[in-house]
Amino acid sequence: MSAVFDHTVQARLIADPHTTRELSAALRYDDADPLAVRLVFPADASLDGAEVAWAFARELLDAGLHGPAGEGDVHVWPRDGSRTVIELLSEEGVAVVEFDSADLRYFLLRTYDVVAAGQEHGDADVETGLAALLRGV
Repeated sequence: MSAVFDHTVQARLIADPHTTRELSAALRYDDADPLAVRLVFPADASLDGAEVAWAFARELLDAGLHGPAGEGDVHVWPRDGSRTVIELLSEEGVAVVEFDSADLRYFLLRTYDVVAAGQEHGDADVETGLAALLRGV
């Protein structure tokens, strides 16, 4: 049975240094996909009126709480000790969203209660699995 939970957080969408918008978002974790977290924005926060979800590595969120992290479409970095910024890049543009770091830490701790860091692959024995695969060739 899969464990899935959402954690609602308050966020600040930063359009430019002088324009921000407060909104609620959900952080979602599903132990069926233990390496990933999802950041879900409600329909009223998107340009097309549809819910928007971004999936990225749980490890990236953790690293970004301590220093700049990320390559590609998602970047995370701490701001002023109490806030964390997540930058999301897509073909449509860039979204810069700021969160309370304590909310993100709380969410991560809950995910580690479900699947501990380093245990995302369970008790799978990679060498045994590879050997079985090769025997089947």
